Amino acid sequence: MSERESMEYDVVVVGAGPGGLAAAIRLKQLAVAKGHDVSVCVLEKGAAVGAHILSGAVMDPRALSELIPDWKEKGAPMDAAVTQDKFLFLTSKGAHGTPKWLLPPCFHNEGNYIVRLGDLAKWMGEQAESLGVDLFPGFAATEVLYSETGAVRGVATGDMGVARDGSHTANYQPGMELHARYTLFAEGSRGQLGRELIERFQLDKGCDPQSYAIGIKEMWEVDPAQSQPGLVIHTSGWPLDADTYGGSFQYHLNNNIVVVGLVIGLDYANPWLSPFDEFQRYKTHPAIRATFEGGKRIAYGARSLTAGGLLSLPKFVFPGGAMVGCEAGFLNASRIKGSHAAIKTGAMAAEAAFDALVADRSHDELSSFTDAFNNSWLYAELNKSRNFKQWFKKGRTMGTLMTGIEQWLLRGKMPWTIHHSKPDHACLQPAAECARIDYPKPDGKLTFDRLSSVFISNTNHDENEPIHLTLKDASVPVSINLAKYGGPEVRYCPAGVYEFVKDDKGEDRLQINAQNCVHCKTCDIKDPTQNIVWVAPQGGEGPVYNGM
Repeated sequence: MSERESMEYDVVVVGAGPGGLAAAIRLKQLAVAKGHDVSVCVLEKGAAVGAHILSGAVMDPRALSELIPDWKEKGAPMDAAVTQDKFLFLTSKGAHGTPKWLLPPCFHNEGNYIVRLGDLAKWMGEQAESLGVDLFPGFAATEVLYSETGAVRGVATGDMGVARDGSHTANYQPGMELHARYTLFAEGSRGQLGRELIERFQLDKGCDPQSYAIGIKEMWEVDPAQSQPGLVIHTSGWPLDADTYGGSFQYHLNNNIVVVGLVIGLDYANPWLSPFDEFQRYKTHPAIRATFEGGKRIAYGARSLTAGGLLSLPKFVFPGGAMVGCEAGFLNASRIKGSHAAIKTGAMAAEAAFDALVADRSHDELSSFTDAFNNSWLYAELNKSRNFKQWFKKGRTMGTLMTGIEQWLLRGKMPWTIHHSKPDHACLQPAAECARIDYPKPDGKLTFDRLSSVFISNTNHDENEPIHLTLKDASVPVSINLAKYGGPEVRYCPAGVYEFVKDDKGEDRLQINAQNCVHCKTCDIKDPTQNIVWVAPQGGEGPVYNGM
């Protein structure tokens, strides 16, 4: 076995999304301001900064303005201010708008911006490098390193050039160890290393089970007559039934670009439901389709969201490091926003780490990060919406009514807290007890199939490398998932990774088309037996999103 080389840093950040980059930027800002040199590196598994970033996204600029007050002068790609808000309740053929005065504050977007978050991450990466941050795209952190006392002391990147049978190819390169006094994890929703840390340190003890959703998104170049830069549309209702949490977004950017997506809670019960096909069907609604007819679909992607909010938030500090952004679950589902929370938590974690470094500490717990969060505007914001997801677990009618009461009538000052105890994967019901859902065939103009969608996500994996979608027990997909739940992985995966095929004996087996994987992590979350474990493939692989 080749011995791994190592590098030493004061702080290692895993993930070059808004949260990770905010942490790196803030560390270097403090180093300059206080005259205390700090070495910082950021690892990014995508081929380039922003390659794996996918979000709606309407962004509250508050946290960015705190971090980089002159972001406009520095050329941040945020030039589509929100000019109009619409919220529609859809039936199968109709759409009913909600008067703006009736919308609770969490659905108002005055002062916010429609952004292509991948482009913003790329810009933030440039700001970080200009401050002296070492940025390493194309390197996937696959292992947490621990000290003899059990504290986190860094991470290791995955080996490159390993064949499917485990042998080393001519391109083999061993991974590298990056040692740090503090390591900040910003992998995004359901991060591989974050999942390990939560289990190892029992960070979710005493919390509600985390709640997730899948967001499926397309970017379109539309007929100029349909373009309304600054327009924000959210919908609830059709095509989802009243017991399934979810809703859509449609955001109009400049240059005739419109992004459209559907978010579905991964606590849905019917195993015949296909989030991908629900999204395709959604675009056929009479109130929606006119925007896209005659246009051209230019990008596609999917990503899970960590949406449980404050009640599902684990302890996010531990000996040697911390989790920020969606890695921990700071997204505000009621506002349909998470990038501002990622930036804010990244900056707060950086401030705690910097103070520790100045005090010549290392590998201990950054408790001041917890204190800063508890006294922040972000905590106050998340506390106001702490019951949002819990109410919607009781159905759309109850969720809509109680969100209105809490957010509009009581202005977030509610005297009650609602808890839930069932994780998303345990919500799936046996297939025989649920109604089948028949989805129309795609027309190739407005609606599409999975494979053509994956093609425009620019996803690529080496077909000879080990499959990164691992199974704890290879017999479970057929003996339990197919037999009891109708093979739900075929439907909940938005990329056609999973399919059941017949072997040469005519028996069913699960085929995993790992090269299609867009790294959404839905399988890792929704698999009813928790038998599928997502791990990072070689660095630089996966989707290459174009400013999604």
